[in-house]
Amino acid sequence: MANSSFIFICFLLLFSGSIVVHAMTGTYGINYGKVSDNIPAPEDVLRLLRMNKIKNIRIYDADSRVLRAFSGSGIEISVCLPNELLKDVSRNGSIALEWIQVNLQPYLPGTSIRGIAVGNEILGGDTSISEALVPAVRSVYRALRRLGLTNTIEVSTPHSEAIFSSTYPPSNGTFKESMMPYLGPLLHFFNRVGSPFYINAYPFLAYKFDPSHIDINYALFQPNKGIVDPKTKLHYDNMFDAMVDATYVALEKLGYTKMQVIVSETGWASKGDDNEAGADPKNARTYNFNLHKRLMKKKGTPYRPKMMAKGYVFALFNENLKPGPTSERNFGLFKADGSIAYDIGFKGLVSSASSKDFVLQGRFWSSQSLIIVACTIILVLFM
Repeated sequence: MANSSFIFICFLLLFSGSIVVHAMTGTYGINYGKVSDNIPAPEDVLRLLRMNKIKNIRIYDADSRVLRAFSGSGIEISVCLPNELLKDVSRNGSIALEWIQVNLQPYLPGTSIRGIAVGNEILGGDTSISEALVPAVRSVYRALRRLGLTNTIEVSTPHSEAIFSSTYPPSNGTFKESMMPYLGPLLHFFNRVGSPFYINAYPFLAYKFDPSHIDINYALFQPNKGIVDPKTKLHYDNMFDAMVDATYVALEKLGYTKMQVIVSETGWASKGDDNEAGADPKNARTYNFNLHKRLMKKKGTPYRPKMMAKGYVFALFNENLKPGPTSERNFGLFKADGSIAYDIGFKGLVSSASSKDFVLQGRFWSSQSLIIVACTIILVLFM
């Protein structure tokens, strides 16, 4: 008995360093962006997420107010190391260590921080920051290993569609040759540590730029004839699955047949400029309702039927301070006051029927409630 116990302990010690952690244990999550001056406080956001049984979120920083408010909630959070820190972190590993010690470690283990996204959509932009990505990712991982957190926190980085030279049909999925000096070593590293490949996939953007050649129903998960990939003979009835499978094919061409693809951002704008085709509440509601239904089925894609499709919708709120076209400020499932932007089965903090709701001391009060409170105070004063 003693010998068998010793062998078991040795087995645990041998393999404890190879545990693979995943930032997203569910299949449906939400990006919690905060480029706004009028969205609810983190405590109310937590209440909103709990009401709608959302258990996975991504934030684009390491906001202490959010991490503190979410302590004990069980909601799994992926935080982002901002793009502007990548160069410094790539040059000096102690900066990565200090960033984790200051911004994340104080909230562990109470707050379920499960992932660090090193930058956002780095490749395809400024070459100098692209060159910093792989060294930065390695620095963050080494810092986590030094702190004993590699079995708790996943390291990743999300990419835009700019990394592809082709995605249609899915069997043609191929990364740009110009991306390979960065993608090559990045994929090698992620394969070694067990990290998934994250892609920001937007059928909305594809339709917006080419509405005359893309069937809106194909983009919105609505009934349509779909496409048949001439090489694989697989049938696709929605663009989301096609985008994910194009990524799997591109990875496979480089030898990464087992790396999981997770959609880090996807969504549909409920409002846009005159030249932004398809940006309206009806289409946004249709896309996000069908996306939620599709992901909650916990099914794979035509090319990877045994690999559950996972994705984070963009975004939780409309963000009034985001630059760019009107669509950028209108991706939210919820309005700034916490009411639903459109009905996909979620509950809002306040009724969307009332446009005269107010926020007092971090809590939501309707105009009717305020009138009742005011009348009560007046009666008390004159009694």
